[in-house]
Amino acid sequence: YVCSTWGNNHFKTFDGDIYQFPGICEYNFASDCQESYKEFSVHIQRALNSNNHPEIQYILITIKDFTVYLRPKLAVVDGRIVKTPYYSSGVFIESNDIYTKVYAKLGLILIWNQEDALMVELDSKFNNHTCGLCGDYNGVPVYNEFINGVASYNSITYGNLQKISKPNTKCEDPDETQALPSCNGHRNECERLLTSSAFADCRLRLNLEMYIQACMQDKCACNGNEDSFCLCSTISEYSRQCSHAGGRPGEWRTQYFC
Repeated sequence: YVCSTWGNNHFKTFDGDIYQFPGICEYNFASDCQESYKEFSVHIQRALNSNNHPEIQYILITIKDFTVYLRPKLAVVDGRIVKTPYYSSGVFIESNDIYTKVYAKLGLILIWNQEDALMVELDSKFNNHTCGLCGDYNGVPVYNEFINGVASYNSITYGNLQKISKPNTKCEDPDETQALPSCNGHRNECERLLTSSAFADCRLRLNLEMYIQACMQDKCACNGNEDSFCLCSTISEYSRQCSHAGGRPGEWRTQYFC
């Protein structure tokens, strides 16, 4: 079971909800929350890069009493910069120019492309035990994330609840009353891109509609300023998730596209 975040502030929970949350504070991405002693936690902090695109600035992972701090091309374990591949106390870290991977024996795999996209896979023993932007992993979409008892949250309220409060950081919560624009004008194009023959093997493995919706949100947010980040990040994520689900996406990138 995989939780991921990518591109224009998209998140997909363990239970399969896809939502957008544009926060730039440090957030609990996924943690084990049942007992008072956390077996693991993963925090992330996003920021806008020089092209005004959201990227993950750093990831902070704790596994039992062990902390790993990741930045692009840098891994720090318990305060010391380490060379990768690195192995210690049931944690293995490897990195190359394209991604950083962390494997933890307790049942966690983390893959980061050192830019916008992060994927965390958890052992099913953590079912119903997690909290954070990735949700509670109870197998039921919407419930307990966006509907809790009688209260219902929009995705911004839900995201703001996952903020890690630090005494001296100042960062604004995104506005919870912002409505997302309707982006239906982009449906045909997004549908065409995601149902191209390169993705024939992906169709039955993933919920296509969710990625079409994310692509439509991207097109709205680009405001006609279509650089590759804007259009390609959701298609890249669709391709990654398809491979992860055992599919074989074809070659969809061309010299002119992405």
